[in-house]
Amino acid sequence: MKPLNPAAIAPPFARYSHGMELPAGRRLAFCSGQLGIAADGTVPDDVRAQADLCFANIAAILAEAGMTLADIVRVNAYVTDRAYMKGYMESRDAHVGTPPPASTLMIVSGFTRPEFKVEIEVVAAAP
Repeated sequence: MKPLNPAAIAPPFARYSHGMELPAGRRLAFCSGQLGIAADGTVPDDVRAQADLCFANIAAILAEAGMTLADIVRVNAYVTDRAYMKGYMESRDAHVGTPPPASTLMIVSGFTRPEFKVEIEVVAAAP
């Protein structure tokens, strides 16, 4: 994978790449948006803890395809408040590989249940 961060545009605002180029022959896995809910149905109140659960759920999905979080090439994330950006970004930076994937973060009005603060979906690629 090759990060695409051209000098002709402003650099990324945080730890992400503007784009990612994949070599020919890579397999792709697309993960649906994951919420910060544990297998037992519990939802932590803290946004960082929810984001960590999102990435744990994503890791489990990717493992089914023989991939890991290091194979992520694109992240789309959604938080319900600007104040939640920091906790989400700390979790993202702790879980994604190097080079960092392409990434989009949006602030949304809410999810299916009011206790959810973050949702994360990814695209991963591996040989």
